[in-house]
Amino acid sequence: MPVLRLLIVDDVAQVRQDLRTALSLAGGIDVVGEASDGLEAVELVARLRPDVVLMDLAMPVMDGCEAARRIKDARPYCRVVAFTVHGDEETRQKAFRAGVDEFIVKGVALKTLVRAVSRR
Repeated sequence: MPVLRLLIVDDVAQVRQDLRTALSLAGGIDVVGEASDGLEAVELVARLRPDVVLMDLAMPVMDGCEAARRIKDARPYCRVVAFTVHGDEETRQKAFRAGVDEFIVKGVALKTLVRAVSRR
């Protein structure tokens, strides 16, 4: 099975670093880049062409929902997995309307996160 190319997007550097470490150790995942806001994510997706974007929703400059919308418009086959502390139904529905493929609330087990990111 080919290695999955992943872009991590979160405005907190420590979160990005922790995710990079954990997901890299899971095997089969190559973290190709990191972004600290939605605008940077859109730009990096165009350049790096990841298979999956793991994206926080609440970020400065451009939020994750708008970034997901732009990413899906430009690269419809790129999966976007929302990864957020906001697990309420309104946020979930807004994310899915924006084109998010999967919605994960921060704090889930690593196994659950790896499974969500690795779905093809």
